[in-house]
Amino acid sequence: MKRLFAACLLVVFAAPGALRAQVGYPPAQSPYRDLEFRQELTPYAGWFAASKDPAGVAPQSGPLIGLRYEARVGGPAQLSVRAARIFSERTVVDPTKPVGTRRSAAESWPLYTADVNLTINLTGQKSIRHLVPVVSGGIGIASDFKGDEDVGGYKFGTSFAFLFGGGVRWVPGGRFALRFDVTDHLYEIDYPDAYLLPLNGNVAVVSGTGRGSWQHNAAITLGASYQFFR
Repeated sequence: MKRLFAACLLVVFAAPGALRAQVGYPPAQSPYRDLEFRQELTPYAGWFAASKDPAGVAPQSGPLIGLRYEARVGGPAQLSVRAARIFSERTVVDPTKPVGTRRSAAESWPLYTADVNLTINLTGQKSIRHLVPVVSGGIGIASDFKGDEDVGGYKFGTSFAFLFGGGVRWVPGGRFALRFDVTDHLYEIDYPDAYLLPLNGNVAVVSGTGRGSWQHNAAITLGASYQFFR
């Protein structure tokens, strides 16, 4: 009886360990890898898909380049700072002219963005098969750094922006990695009074809207990261 009891205890306590060994992965074959580095610097490029505002005078879609710095702040969270230049164009509108001639040809109009974001790794401080899906949110600005109004009284100026998005990092091991991100830049376009009134008997530039219009603008980017500080 004592021998049978001892054998039963051995089975009870040894079985979980045996099952874990069967269910788990040997370290060399595990799909999970710890993220070794705490900071990274990422030059990136992509496309800025700007929404068309009701008046059609805001900076338009175009290619972009930028730089991102990111540092781990605790748990699965990283704090990132980004700055980018968008090679945009925009159209100038003169509301005093007839509808058919009030728009000029599109001209080069660079747009700049800067923001601070909190990024969350959905797999914690590990990659799964070298991939790390992420979500992010933050605040920033979008600016053309031009202080003067155009002939129609409009200027883009500097606008406060809300940001949110997601993406995936590819971390193959070592100091270099790749990342793909899609980020929504939400900012307001403000129109002058001249756009809202029918001047010289003309149709107003915009109607049925107020002075402000909030627009969603997507940035689709691919970057190469250099990681440092373990």
